[in-house]
Amino acid sequence: MPEKRIAANGLSRRSLLRTAVSMPLTSGILATGGNYTAVVGSTLDPRTIPKYATRLAVLPAMPMWSSYGGIDRYVIGVRQFSQQVLPPNLPKTVVWGYGSPRNPATFHTPAFTIEAQVGRPVRVMWANQLVDASGRFLPHLFPVDPTLHWANPPGGGRGRDSRPVFSSTPGPYTGPVPIVTHLHGAHVTEESDGYPEAWYLPPAWDIPVGYATVGSYHDRYRAVAADRFGAEWSQGSAVYQYANDQSAGTLWFHDHTLGMTRLNVHAGLSGFYLLRGGARDLPPGVLPGPAPGGDDRPGIRYHEIPLVVQDRSFNRDGSIFFPASRAFTGDTPPTGPFIPVTDVPPIWNPDSFGNTMVVNGNTWPVLPVEPRRYRFRLLNACNARTLILKIVANPLAARPAPAALPWWQIGADGGFLPRPAETDQLLCTTAERVDVIVDFTSVAVGTELFLINEGPDGPFSGGSPGKGLTPADSATTGQVMKFVVTPLASRDTSVPPARLSLPPLPPLGPSRRTWRISLNEQHSTSSPKVTVSHLLGAVAADGTAKPLSWAAEVTERPALRTTETWELANFTGEAHPIHLHQVQFRVTGRQPLAGSGPGRPPESGETGVKDTVIVYPNEITRIDARYDIPGRYVMHCHILDHEDNEMMRPIQPGG
Repeated sequence: MPEKRIAANGLSRRSLLRTAVSMPLTSGILATGGNYTAVVGSTLDPRTIPKYATRLAVLPAMPMWSSYGGIDRYVIGVRQFSQQVLPPNLPKTVVWGYGSPRNPATFHTPAFTIEAQVGRPVRVMWANQLVDASGRFLPHLFPVDPTLHWANPPGGGRGRDSRPVFSSTPGPYTGPVPIVTHLHGAHVTEESDGYPEAWYLPPAWDIPVGYATVGSYHDRYRAVAADRFGAEWSQGSAVYQYANDQSAGTLWFHDHTLGMTRLNVHAGLSGFYLLRGGARDLPPGVLPGPAPGGDDRPGIRYHEIPLVVQDRSFNRDGSIFFPASRAFTGDTPPTGPFIPVTDVPPIWNPDSFGNTMVVNGNTWPVLPVEPRRYRFRLLNACNARTLILKIVANPLAARPAPAALPWWQIGADGGFLPRPAETDQLLCTTAERVDVIVDFTSVAVGTELFLINEGPDGPFSGGSPGKGLTPADSATTGQVMKFVVTPLASRDTSVPPARLSLPPLPPLGPSRRTWRISLNEQHSTSSPKVTVSHLLGAVAADGTAKPLSWAAEVTERPALRTTETWELANFTGEAHPIHLHQVQFRVTGRQPLAGSGPGRPPESGETGVKDTVIVYPNEITRIDARYDIPGRYVMHCHILDHEDNEMMRPIQPGG
């Protein structure tokens, strides 16, 4: 049965900060140490959820469908199912996830990991299986705002991928759900990139008459795939091929449907894609291992572990809470007014934050570790939350808490850093990956250590605890998971991180031109303090912003096989993680937007190859990128609520 819709009964951090003084605790607002992280009404109080009651799920490798002709082949479906996300004494949660149709037990959120090798292509059939046992389509788990520029299947062939016009405020869309999967960080041809307008509905028998069943680019890319690598796309699916002709790195896959990414990812559509081997990897045994593989024997101990960190809010029946009204933000009454009186979206909210931390699909898990070195691949898969991660002895210690162990960062999004970087904390915004080593060698057996989060419970604008940043609630979102040190089971032969010699970075060459991109926030014409969208755009010659919508003509057409600079100028009050498809770029520095202050170099964790970068408010962030595949791609903010409402632009390399 599809999940029951939940009424808008929660408050965002922005509205809590405005209303907490005037509302008594009996209204459902919960406070701990001055931080408000619970929501009101029927949602589950995060303080009642037992912590560290569930062992961390170490995500297995996704089973391969077949391998022949020099290509590893997968069939991966998207389904709805129930998963024990909360501790066992609480209800299961209806989620979506990826898995192999051949084995229903492989469906999980986050997904099992695709293991790939440099130089060996991977071909995936991504199948939309969001139907019930009778073949009827399943509606979304969350309210879908049909007033955005979105996939819009009800618009048919002419109205799909548009912003519909309404004469009155519509209710949420309840029809069949489109999906399209993007491999984030991949060097890939356009038809396999997961373009937001290349979506497709499930092959349900009850699709309403007149609905578009595929997005505007789907059929075009289907023809390209057939011509390029002989793939056939059946109804409700797409076949993508990844050449894996790039450096070893930590990639991930997730949904990328126009105007619905935040909802589809929040429902569970994400997973790791780990690329190994090639000239920019290290020989086996140098780094801690093994990682989960495809044919592992029972009882194997893993010393390389991927960690997908997310925030969610839950209802008492185990369902995931997601706001059903713009009233969640606190800047608009539940009744609006909306269409046709104002331009405020009735359901979409500028940022969404959960009040419970989830790792690898479980709330606040625990991981037994031996006194040895471990390699962790960390992914921030939250919708909007920026994480500042530390390992500490006391999870409730006053912030900033003293670190009990350092991180040794060895890699970022697309591969290794030039050299290992030791740090007490990791700054990781949405969609960023961090490749780290943690050395538990000197920690006594029986010791408990905690992974905590000192990032904010609202939009991130820079700073650190005590220096312009209010950290997350130490009783809820300020805790992530626990480590418990157990006896050593085998000798650690990996190289200590301080002695590692990492592969050199590939050269980019001098930059030949500069693209100037603006980051913007648009306010309502009727309520100037109410945000109605975020946008990317250009920067005029006089330094002012020129916001552009998703539908505007392509303005960025980078040359092929040429290094070019992208200046990302943030005219808003919060930081934005900006992601460019197809490329791994280099962060070269930052300077004040006004240009009057000194610049600063990239942080140590940004000195490798990246595909997502934090752009701080009132600053220009510079990156150098080199495109070498022609076609239609995108750049966008990876705060998913922003991406879904205009903060995304098409780009045309070689065009």
